[in-house]
Amino acid sequence: MKIGIIIHSRTGHTYSVAQKLKEKLSADGHTVDIQQLRLAGGQDVPGKDSKIENPPDLSGYDRVIFGAPVHAFSLSKVMETYLTQVSSLSGKAVICFVTKGLPFGWTGGNRAIGQMKEICESKWAIVSGTGTVVWNKNHEKQIDDVVKKFRGLLDLKNE
Repeated sequence: MKIGIIIHSRTGHTYSVAQKLKEKLSADGHTVDIQQLRLAGGQDVPGKDSKIENPPDLSGYDRVIFGAPVHAFSLSKVMETYLTQVSSLSGKAVICFVTKGLPFGWTGGNRAIGQMKEICESKWAIVSGTGTVVWNKNHEKQIDDVVKKFRGLLDLKNE
């Protein structure tokens, strides 16, 4: 199976989760690519007419995992910009995750996941699961838990 992990990561936390996912899914015998989103022109924060510099082509993937940080209690604007600009996810099996710094429920994790899921479903994706990693002293265990959950959702070997 070919799996695409499409992420936006400013601090490296979201990338760390993606790396762990890639490691485990590759060990299961799957081809896994990580693609990081960047704004064209070196912008850090997207504006109304911003474009993604390197928009990944999702057509070659059997499954897609989207990952992004929570910014200002919402989905990262870079990920939001990318997902909004994707023309269709029709029939694509998708999983979404976010990373965040604060452990409280009201600090945007649920909202960011909801935003990501809503955009994907509006483009006809089949969102089979979501996950959140709070970047605190327990983040390694949380990453392991998310990886295990996602491997199960993808009907992959689950150790």
